[in-house]
Amino acid sequence: QVQLVESGGGSVQAGGSLRLSCKVSGYTVSTTYMGWFRQAPGKERTGVASIARDGSTTYADSVKGRFTISQDNAENTVYLQMSSLKPEDTALYYCAAGPWPTLAGIRTLRPSAYNYWGQGTQVTVSS
Repeated sequence: QVQLVESGGGSVQAGGSLRLSCKVSGYTVSTTYMGWFRQAPGKERTGVASIARDGSTTYADSVKGRFTISQDNAENTVYLQMSSLKPEDTALYYCAAGPWPTLAGIRTLRPSAYNYWGQGTQVTVSS
């Protein structure tokens, strides 16, 4: 059974930092692309960052230079380091895994391209 469990969310003031973790079981993160998404109340879920099997990454324009996605294959965990946080970053953040296996270098911010999802972790940024 595939499980993705996010952690690390919380409340922080603008300009602060948080690191989100996504622990994966029943699946090997090194065999597919992984992504982080977010959804604010009343808005659709959107892609934040994605990492391919070869470690290449892509980011939404709104977070470039502030967020960094990485993964630890030994721990089967994906991370999202968030810095210089803004109130508009407030959302429920989800981790997701793509299909198995995928070609090296493939990564995407399209939610429909992902097969498995975590339950989400809340990030709240106050001004």
